[in-house]
Amino acid sequence: QVQLLESGGGLVQAGGSLRLSCIGSIRIFRSMGWYRQAPGKERELVGTKNREGDINYGDSVKGRFTVSGDVAKNTLYLQMNSLKPEDTAVYYCNLRDMVNRDWWGQGTRVTVSS
Repeated sequence: QVQLLESGGGLVQAGGSLRLSCIGSIRIFRSMGWYRQAPGKERELVGTKNREGDINYGDSVKGRFTVSGDVAKNTLYLQMNSLKPEDTAVYYCNLRDMVNRDWWGQGTRVTVSS
């Protein structure tokens, strides 16, 4: 069983910044990433990073959010700048293992006030 531990969510005003962290319980996997789910909406991609270092962002966060971390050390960060009220969501850490199975953290809530 893979475990993912997220931290760093909270309440911030529009235009502010937050940094999320995720630590995984295994070291061999294809990728780690961040997804989010707002109330009444489907879960959507925020950003992922694979073992080769390739990073992929969702269109709504490009230029504002940055995924970083050492995938080989099973840690991942999400730096969120210029936050908007529409960024309000529960943010989930994801890990895709070597057989393409997805594992999820419990989620951390981010609330952006206008």
